[in-house]
This record gives sequence, structure tokens and C-alpha cells, in this order.
Amino acid sequence: MVETGGKGGDVYFTVDPNSNTLINFRYNKKYAAENGENGSGSNKYGKGGEDLYIKVPIGTVVKDSETGKVIADLSEAGQTELVFPGGRGGKGNAHFATSVRQAPRFAQSGEKGIEKEIVLELKLLADVRFDRLS
Repeated sequence: MVETGGKGGDVYFTVDPNSNTLINFRYNKKYAAENGENGSGSNKYGKGGEDLYIKVPIGTVVKDSETGKVIADLSEAGQTELVFPGGRGGKGNAHFATSVRQAPRFAQSGEKGIEKEIVLELKLLADVRFDRLS
């Protein structure tokens, strides 16, 4: 095994059938999945970050705030969409060890995950019935 950092957590949006409004997002505007941990001694891998699941009501559309492009359309009960994948863990110094350079003094940084501003829109779903009274 090679001393390598853990992968960052992914961010998922999942449909919550018991929710019918986006009011919770008015007050809590920043969400982040957990970072991966650094690799440790004895050539051990770092632990991956915990994934973040954000519950939204059915009919929620996730859009990129800059381009307006639809990232996810959550229109089915129980639907879960990966919206932002976590970053990749870096390679530790043990990864670069050779028979000549047994204790390298450098490592490779990991890649950052996606950090983006998004817009949540809720589609209006309505059942309407018109009866004619004479």
C-alpha cells in the first residue's frame, strides 16, 4: 500500500417525499461535504470524506447560477442525483520512493472538488378539476 490521501465526499441531492418547500435553504446557504483525510505512516491510505445528502422536495430543479444550465431535475419520488463529485486524494511521499531515493521529501497534492453557486427552483405541481354546475 502507498501513503495516499482520501477522496473528498460527494454532494448528492435526494427527493424527500415529506418536504414541500425550499424554505430551509433561505437560512442555510452553504453546504460542504467532508474533506478526505491525509495518508498516515506505515504506507496507509487516508480515509475518504463522508458524502453529503441534501434533501429537497419533489419537483426541484438544480441550476448553475452563472449559465442557467440544468444540473439535475428531481421529479421522481426517491430519486437521488450526484451533483458535485468530491476531489481526488493526493499521492504521499511513499508513492515516489525508489531504491535510490528511499525517503523522498515531496508529495503530490490532491485535486479540489467542485465549488459552485447553484439555484434551486421548485416546479409547481397542481391537480385541478373543473365541474360544470347547471
